[in-house]
Amino acid sequence: SGTQPDDYPDFAEAVGMAVRNNRADRGVLVCGSGVGASVAANKIPEIRAGLCHDSYSAHQGVEHDDMNVLVLGSRVIASELAHELVRHFLGATFSGEERHARRLEKVKKLEANFLAFPRKMVNAVGNLAGKNSKRKK
Repeated sequence: SGTQPDDYPDFAEAVGMAVRNNRADRGVLVCGSGVGASVAANKIPEIRAGLCHDSYSAHQGVEHDDMNVLVLGSRVIASELAHELVRHFLGATFSGEERHARRLEKVKKLEANFLAFPRKMVNAVGNLAGKNSKRKK
Protein backbone atom coordinates (compact mmCIF):
# COMPACT_ATOMS: atom_id res chain seq x y z
CA SER A 1 0.00 0.00 0.00
CA GLY A 2 0.99 3.65 -0.30
CA THR A 3 1.57 3.99 3.45
CA GLN A 4 3.94 1.04 3.75
CA PRO A 5 7.61 2.00 3.76
CA ASP A 6 9.74 0.55 0.99
CA ASP A 7 12.07 -2.27 1.97
CA TYR A 8 15.67 -1.20 1.35
CA PRO A 9 16.92 -4.78 0.78
CA ASP A 10 14.78 -4.95 -2.37
CA PHE A 11 16.39 -1.79 -3.76
CA ALA A 12 19.86 -2.86 -2.62
CA GLU A 13 19.43 -6.13 -4.50
CA ALA A 14 18.14 -4.43 -7.66
CA VAL A 15 20.93 -1.84 -7.73
CA GLY A 16 23.62 -4.30 -6.66
CA MET A 17 22.66 -6.86 -9.28
CA ALA A 18 22.53 -4.18 -11.99
CA VAL A 19 26.11 -3.21 -11.12
CA ARG A 20 27.29 -6.80 -10.72
CA ASN A 21 25.78 -7.83 -14.06
CA ASN A 22 27.24 -4.78 -15.86
CA ARG A 23 23.86 -3.22 -16.57
CA ALA A 24 25.19 -0.19 -14.67
CA ASP A 25 28.74 0.97 -13.98
CA ARG A 26 27.80 2.25 -10.52
CA GLY A 27 24.79 2.59 -8.30
CA VAL A 28 23.36 4.95 -5.70
CA LEU A 29 21.13 3.85 -2.83
CA VAL A 30 19.24 6.00 -0.34
CA CYS A 31 17.54 4.96 2.88
CA GLY A 32 16.86 6.68 6.19
CA SER A 33 20.31 6.35 7.76
CA GLY A 34 22.00 4.59 4.86
CA VAL A 35 23.20 1.81 7.14
CA GLY A 36 20.62 -0.82 6.21
CA ALA A 37 21.02 -0.30 2.47
CA SER A 38 24.80 -0.44 2.85
CA VAL A 39 24.66 -3.70 4.80
CA ALA A 40 22.27 -5.25 2.29
CA ALA A 41 24.21 -4.15 -0.80
CA ASN A 42 27.48 -5.48 0.59
CA LYS A 43 25.97 -8.98 0.79
CA ILE A 44 26.03 -9.13 -3.01
CA PRO A 45 29.30 -10.51 -4.40
CA GLU A 46 31.46 -7.94 -6.21
CA ILE A 47 29.60 -5.01 -4.65
CA ARG A 48 31.65 -2.52 -2.69
CA ALA A 49 29.07 -0.18 -1.19
CA GLY A 50 30.12 2.74 0.95
CA LEU A 51 27.99 4.90 3.20
CA CYS A 52 29.17 8.48 2.74
CA HIS A 53 28.29 11.73 4.46
CA ASP A 54 31.15 13.84 3.07
CA SER A 55 32.58 14.58 -0.36
CA TYR A 56 36.07 13.27 0.47
CA SER A 57 34.75 9.78 1.24
CA ALA A 58 32.53 9.82 -1.86
CA HIS A 59 35.47 10.26 -4.24
CA GLN A 60 38.20 8.59 -2.16
CA GLY A 61 36.07 5.46 -1.83
CA VAL A 62 36.20 5.11 -5.60
CA GLU A 63 39.83 6.20 -6.04
CA HIS A 64 41.27 3.91 -3.35
CA ASP A 65 38.69 1.16 -2.81
CA ASP A 66 36.93 0.94 -6.19
CA MET A 67 33.59 1.59 -4.46
CA ASN A 68 30.84 0.85 -6.95
CA VAL A 69 27.74 1.72 -4.92
CA LEU A 70 27.28 4.97 -3.01
CA VAL A 71 24.85 4.84 -0.10
CA LEU A 72 23.29 7.97 1.38
CA GLY A 73 21.19 8.56 4.48
CA SER A 74 18.20 10.76 3.66
CA ARG A 75 17.63 11.58 7.33
CA VAL A 76 21.31 12.38 7.85
CA ILE A 77 22.27 14.73 5.02
CA ALA A 78 20.47 17.50 3.13
CA SER A 79 19.56 17.12 -0.53
CA GLU A 80 22.19 19.68 -1.62
CA LEU A 81 24.95 17.63 0.00
CA ALA A 82 23.49 14.42 -1.45
CA HIS A 83 23.77 15.90 -4.96
CA GLU A 84 27.36 16.97 -4.27
CA LEU A 85 28.27 13.48 -3.04
CA VAL A 86 26.78 11.86 -6.13
CA ARG A 87 28.79 14.23 -8.35
CA HIS A 88 32.03 13.39 -6.50
CA PHE A 89 31.25 9.65 -6.62
CA LEU A 90 30.44 9.62 -10.33
CA GLY A 91 33.35 11.90 -11.21
CA ALA A 92 35.97 9.71 -9.53
CA THR A 93 37.93 6.81 -11.01
CA PHE A 94 39.85 3.99 -9.36
CA SER A 95 43.51 5.01 -9.22
CA GLY A 96 44.88 1.52 -9.86
CA GLU A 97 47.84 2.52 -7.70
CA GLU A 98 49.76 -0.59 -6.58
CA ARG A 99 48.83 -0.40 -2.90
CA HIS A 100 45.14 0.13 -3.67
CA ALA A 101 45.08 -2.61 -6.32
CA ARG A 102 46.82 -4.99 -3.90
CA ARG A 103 44.29 -4.27 -1.15
CA LEU A 104 41.38 -4.64 -3.55
CA GLU A 105 42.70 -8.05 -4.62
CA LYS A 106 42.84 -9.07 -0.94
CA VAL A 107 39.22 -8.00 -0.51
CA LYS A 108 38.22 -9.97 -3.61
CA LYS A 109 40.09 -13.03 -2.30
CA LEU A 110 38.36 -12.73 1.08
CA GLU A 111 35.00 -12.61 -0.68
CA ALA A 112 35.87 -15.57 -2.92
CA ASN A 113 37.04 -17.64 0.04
CA PHE A 114 33.73 -17.19 1.83
CA LEU A 115 31.72 -17.90 -1.32
CA ALA A 116 33.70 -21.10 -1.92
CA PHE A 117 32.94 -22.63 1.48
CA PRO A 118 29.56 -23.99 2.48
CA ARG A 119 28.18 -22.27 5.58
CA LYS A 120 28.91 -25.31 7.75
CA MET A 121 32.61 -25.12 6.86
CA VAL A 122 32.77 -21.39 7.60
CA ASN A 123 31.10 -21.97 10.98
CA ALA A 124 33.44 -24.86 11.78
CA VAL A 125 36.51 -22.81 10.94
CA GLY A 126 35.17 -19.91 12.99
CA ASN A 127 34.50 -22.19 15.94
CA LEU A 128 38.01 -23.63 15.75
CA ALA A 129 39.52 -20.15 15.60
CA GLY A 130 37.51 -19.16 18.67
CA LYS A 131 38.70 -22.21 20.60
CA ASN A 132 42.32 -21.61 19.60
CA SER A 133 42.22 -17.96 20.66
CA LYS A 134 40.90 -19.00 24.09
CA ARG A 135 43.76 -21.48 24.53
CA LYS A 136 46.41 -18.85 23.85
CA LYS A 137 45.30 -16.69 26.78
